[in-house]
Amino acid sequence: MNRLWIVPMLLLAAPALWLFAPAVATPALPDLGYRADYDPRYPGRQILADEPDGDGRIVEVIGDLGAARRIAILIPGVATTRSNFDTGLGGVVRRAPAWQARRLHDEIIAGDPGAPVAVIAWLGYDTPEGVRREALREDRAAAGAIALERFVEGLVRDRPDREITLIGHSYGSIVAARAAHDLPAQVTDIVAIGSPGMGVPDRSALRTPARIWAGSAPDDWTRRIPGVRILGVGHGRLPADPDFGATPLPCADVQGHDGYFVPGTSSLAAMAAITRFGALTPTDAEAQSTKPSH
Repeated sequence: MNRLWIVPMLLLAAPALWLFAPAVATPALPDLGYRADYDPRYPGRQILADEPDGDGRIVEVIGDLGAARRIAILIPGVATTRSNFDTGLGGVVRRAPAWQARRLHDEIIAGDPGAPVAVIAWLGYDTPEGVRREALREDRAAAGAIALERFVEGLVRDRPDREITLIGHSYGSIVAARAAHDLPAQVTDIVAIGSPGMGVPDRSALRTPARIWAGSAPDDWTRRIPGVRILGVGHGRLPADPDFGATPLPCADVQGHDGYFVPGTSSLAAMAAITRFGALTPTDAEAQSTKPSH
């Protein structure tokens, strides 16, 4: 009997086996070497890490990290690389982590010029190349979570008085979710914006005492993603779904998947308030969510 049919069947089965297999932290990347001094390649900027290999990794601080008591860490999503860290995917600057971090820091300082706050744009993991197979799974997020945990531990090791807010955009919210249970108590808030899911059915499954916030623009394409997770594929219920149990982040005036850091939006004001105060009262949220659209 001719058994050559087995070969194409195996070729078809291999991708399926990978797609539905349990998530593992891959690719395994060497630890970033974080430094406190200024990088001469980036005049006037505070670059904590810069790794050009592959798609590259880079971490930038806005503000005085040494004096900061509260820190916001921005975690970007798919297709973010070292090469578009400043310019944004497709040359759209509002997608650039460096630009987003500056807008958040500007918003905080506008409300309190002396606030002991720093904002970090953290591209410390290898993001999925696009909305493809890798983005349907959480292998990249699992690897990113390990790197994020080590980074946060370094921030609080000598400064246990610090409080940290994580802001995960899109796939970056999955990185934050995978790390949540193992992060130190100094992480008081985790914000998910434009999230395709956090890999869990509800807020309690994150197993963290941190406050969980979630928001999604009315026309964000991630709203159309089915909130399911089957054999490791998909990321579960959208955190902006009321049944998830997160505290709503006002986003009614945000446009698109990448508009959460645009000046004047309620989402930017809310993230600045959470970073500054570690809280956003329901009254504040209601007032901001009714701001007129731009």
